[in-house]
Amino acid sequence: MKVWARGGALLAAASAAVLVAACGSSGGGSTASSSGGGSGASTSGLTAPQANTPVPTSVGKGEGQLNIVAWEGYAQPQWVKPFEQATGCQVSAKYAGSSSEMVSLMANGGGGQYDLVSASGDADLRLIYGGDVKPININLIPQWKNFHPFLQNPAFNTIGGKHYGTSYEFGPNVLLYSKKTFPAAPTSWSVLYNKQYAGEVTVPNNPIQIADAALYLSKTQPSLGISDPYELTQPQFNATVNLLKQQKPLIKKYWDLASQEISLFQSGTTVVGAAWPYQTNTLVAAGAKVGDTIPSQGATGWADTWMLATKAPHPNCAYKWMQWVTTPKVQAQQAVFFGETPANKLACPIMDQISKGSCAAYHANAPEAYFQTLKFWKTPLAQCGNGKNDCVPFQQWVTAWTQITG
Repeated sequence: MKVWARGGALLAAASAAVLVAACGSSGGGSTASSSGGGSGASTSGLTAPQANTPVPTSVGKGEGQLNIVAWEGYAQPQWVKPFEQATGCQVSAKYAGSSSEMVSLMANGGGGQYDLVSASGDADLRLIYGGDVKPININLIPQWKNFHPFLQNPAFNTIGGKHYGTSYEFGPNVLLYSKKTFPAAPTSWSVLYNKQYAGEVTVPNNPIQIADAALYLSKTQPSLGISDPYELTQPQFNATVNLLKQQKPLIKKYWDLASQEISLFQSGTTVVGAAWPYQTNTLVAAGAKVGDTIPSQGATGWADTWMLATKAPHPNCAYKWMQWVTTPKVQAQQAVFFGETPANKLACPIMDQISKGSCAAYHANAPEAYFQTLKFWKTPLAQCGNGKNDCVPFQQWVTAWTQITG
């Protein structure tokens, strides 16, 4: 299991997070045969530059090489070596430490170097509207039909009916708590803003954390009119930032690594915080008296997508990879290794074969109603879902987060 930080270094490359609705590079290698494009795809006033790029109707012979940009731990030998043996596609992985680093590496359609990127939801729209990734033919991904329904056509990677990649693994952002302090699970995120726990609270060091506070306010202050925690008007954004500034004195640490939060709870330094199931399961396995929950207001979550570079030099190997890593066995291997939930519902029993109880531990067998409580990361845009340009874009989230945590 790798100890990692999803988006933890997001601040460093924030200036690269510029969304453009204008030209994105086109081109890249071609597969065996292609079909015509179709009508352009647009959402919230933006147009995806590659919307009309033809998609393949079949997968040709592999080119012998595959270059991917991925989270560390997404290209492990136990599933990479069998893939290489089966397809002849030799995998070269460039690990990124943040979503913005992925966006930077994929600039100019991958630069003719990279084929795929395992982007999280807070990067997807930047890549799509920047023209750096192109649509895929989901019919060439046989296991897509076995995905959880909410990951078959999610808004963060499917626009205007065009799929800009195939969903992969995901996870909720949960409320982690000490059972000593909370004999019963807290029912509200309000504990993260309660002065009673001053100096005992920890949350991720990530601008997208603003969405968690916005989700909380959407339920507790309905007069603000927040319907989407990623689409905030300036007054809604200001209210959310103010809440987070009030929270700052309560924070023991804004954690960058999962291991940091684990250490904080093991030492008893913190008693409540925002986390992933990985931290909970690691702590429980080590004997810590902790639990996690999704409070009544719901929760945010992250979901990854394998996205095809506009200038992918090895498109056939890229499709073969997307086919391979979405199979139940590889999904299970990935989920157990990394501490996340597979998109493929058929992976659940295999997870338990690999590690007993892991299917339930990572909510892989949860009912659909559970997943509907999650608001998955997506890139905040100035162009709101209401068709107006009155929302606060991502770069301002980064600036505000620096002010909040500084």
